[in-house]
Amino acid sequence: MTIPPSRYVSNLRDRQKAETHDQILGAVGRKLEGGNLDDLSFAEIAAEAGVGERTVYRHFPTREALMGAFWAWLQTQAVIPPRPSKARVRDAVRTHIDGRKPMRILVATDAWEPQVNGVVRTLTRVIGEMRAMGHTVEVISPDQFKTFPLPTYNEIKVAVGAYEPVQERFKAFEPEAIHIATEGPIGLAARRICVEWKLPFTTSYHTRFPEYVSARLPLPLAAGYAYMKWFHKPSGRLMVATPTMRDELEQHGFRNITAWSRGVDTEAFHPRREDEPDIFAHLQRPIFLSVGRVAVEKNIEAFLGLDLPGTKVVVGDGPQRDELTLKYPQVVFTGAKFGDELAAHFACADVFVFPSLTDTFGLVILEAMASGTPVAAYPAPGPIDILPNSGAGALAATATEGLKEACLEALKLDRAAVRRFAEGFSWRACAEDFVRNLQPYPEPEKTRFWRRLRRMARVRRRRPETA
Repeated sequence: MTIPPSRYVSNLRDRQKAETHDQILGAVGRKLEGGNLDDLSFAEIAAEAGVGERTVYRHFPTREALMGAFWAWLQTQAVIPPRPSKARVRDAVRTHIDGRKPMRILVATDAWEPQVNGVVRTLTRVIGEMRAMGHTVEVISPDQFKTFPLPTYNEIKVAVGAYEPVQERFKAFEPEAIHIATEGPIGLAARRICVEWKLPFTTSYHTRFPEYVSARLPLPLAAGYAYMKWFHKPSGRLMVATPTMRDELEQHGFRNITAWSRGVDTEAFHPRREDEPDIFAHLQRPIFLSVGRVAVEKNIEAFLGLDLPGTKVVVGDGPQRDELTLKYPQVVFTGAKFGDELAAHFACADVFVFPSLTDTFGLVILEAMASGTPVAAYPAPGPIDILPNSGAGALAATATEGLKEACLEALKLDRAAVRRFAEGFSWRACAEDFVRNLQPYPEPEKTRFWRRLRRMARVRRRRPETA
């Protein structure tokens, strides 16, 4: 694996340091391809990189620092409701929700608005529900930091220098429960703090990141899974959306896995009403719709290349859009849609096609079903857990064959039955699952811990005055 220098430097000494830094990260990547992270020693990394062991320690004094730098490099290479009033919080604290005292819950996430994806929609809806349940939720997200855009993913901003600000946010908020939603720089900073301070926390697995990276880089799945196992290992509970995803992660050696399903807004997404226009009236029927990021990891060409009757419509934006627009001139590419306009696209389509193999659930599947639109998909995590025996969609025969047949089968399904199936999912139930899965800091240890931390901070502030 050839590692390009990760930053620009002005003089020879700095340039040599940068080259050594990247040599070491390249060695980590190569070692992860063939071995377990737990067995990886600094001596082995040094030998692989062709440098002395002291050099590795000089650049990365701890394993946390080394893996954090490796993750930051991997991300740069991989093309990857208001706060309640004081009165409302005070009133909520006097109540007990679902038999539990409302908590101060901290959520650390690298995926947040204005990003548009299933992770962000899930987190914003669940956080809104938790606040309505009386919990006080603090969100640490990229919009609170200096950021840089990921290559070819300009809308995805990666936080820079997150560790110390995140540490201060922990101290100021004094959370009773901590959830780390993503494995990026903010998640990594929160994880480091929890491990160093021995704070219990939970994590979630939203994207099949190893497969996602392998779709873009010549990096084996083993390397991506080694990193993900390392990241989630200290988590008290790793939340996943489906039983298939749980089984898959268990086969890769993950532990403490628990279910956390998803919800859908059945008011925003609903079947087309008689007084609402058909936005596809000018196109040849049937309409086969795909909604999502137009990018290689979404496997969009598996849909575009199908020989189907009618018209294919793609809603979304992404790095492949211009290329695919030229390659498939008969396909209608609308760009990204939001709110009522997006809901209308779902409601007016005849079949929703979900070709992705890297998602862990696919929230758009539920949004299509809530609109009464049946789904055709490959048997990947998410569709394989939702569609069988649901009457709301059809699965392809394998992960590479049979999507056309599934599309044609989905055309025959009863749209009213599709809608009824989607009505069984709610965001409140999703939020309640999330809260049950949290690992609150036990009483009275949490009070002693934050009091001791405040006392230590006061002592450190006094020291310069007494010197």
